[in-house]
Amino acid sequence: MNQSDNLITLQSHILEGEAKHPGATGTFTWILSALALSAKVISSKIRRARLDDVLGSVGATNVQGETQQKLDVIANETLLRCLGKREGVAVVASEENDEAIVIQKNTGKDGRYIVLFDPLDGSSNLDTCGAVGTIFSILRHDPMAEHVDETVLQKGTRQVAAGYILYGSSTICVLTTGNGVSMFVLEPNVGSFLRVAENMRIPESGKTYSVNEGNRPTFEPGYQRYLEWAQANGYSSRYAGAMVADVHRVLIQGGVFLYPPTKKAPEGKLRLMYEANPMSMIIEQAGGKSCAGKTRILEIQPSKLHQRTCVVMGSPAEVDRVLSFL
Repeated sequence: MNQSDNLITLQSHILEGEAKHPGATGTFTWILSALALSAKVISSKIRRARLDDVLGSVGATNVQGETQQKLDVIANETLLRCLGKREGVAVVASEENDEAIVIQKNTGKDGRYIVLFDPLDGSSNLDTCGAVGTIFSILRHDPMAEHVDETVLQKGTRQVAAGYILYGSSTICVLTTGNGVSMFVLEPNVGSFLRVAENMRIPESGKTYSVNEGNRPTFEPGYQRYLEWAQANGYSSRYAGAMVADVHRVLIQGGVFLYPPTKKAPEGKLRLMYEANPMSMIIEQAGGKSCAGKTRILEIQPSKLHQRTCVVMGSPAEVDRVLSFL
């Protein structure tokens, strides 16, 4: 049997990576393990959502001004509980919380880590059984920082890991630690994520685009010109209403995902720190491109935790084509 036929769990994959770094303490591995546990719990909650009557909104809005779904709150609490007691987690920040949460102040000299996440991307899809996801980003914590913003507000280029969980027909985890992209599928009967692909590469091009065309009349002219060109040249539109689902399809099949600026959101709508940055790291590690206008997203210096940005990401040839119209 070929070595490639062996069953490799997410835990084994993480330990393989740790073994390549003789000075590793296991702290980083422990954090990724907590994220995997969170994904299993959230996946279970989503599959039982109708039976447990946890669909619909809680009647409140989050810091973004968006209506919170019951499962938004459940997913957020699950991640906070799984990460809260893990050694090495210095700070956590979530789309659902106003400010970053300091878990440990005295972190010593080992650096420790910051974990940022969107607990349930696309949660408005839940009532209709549509795909949703969790997005996460991991940064090194600066123990010398006097204020939490000094350590959290880092460029995307400084991420040490990024990933997402897609809760769809199966539960999929896509992960990068800066050395390529790997994909895992949750085997529910075993309770483990099994590796199904590594060193993933996005197709160089693809004749699909993913964008909310309901906002098209308020897009900047360059984006409208691109859409006119794409439709005249046989491109297909694919839009699931959840960034994780749309970007996952682009990663597998090629094409481009766009969230242009609009009159309502002139800076863009997606959150830089825990949506655009981690997804950009994954796309770039797979050979793709990711920009905000003509600026590489990973090079943007954030000024606030919940900063928003526009996004163009996907196959390199398709991203270049969009940029040529701007």
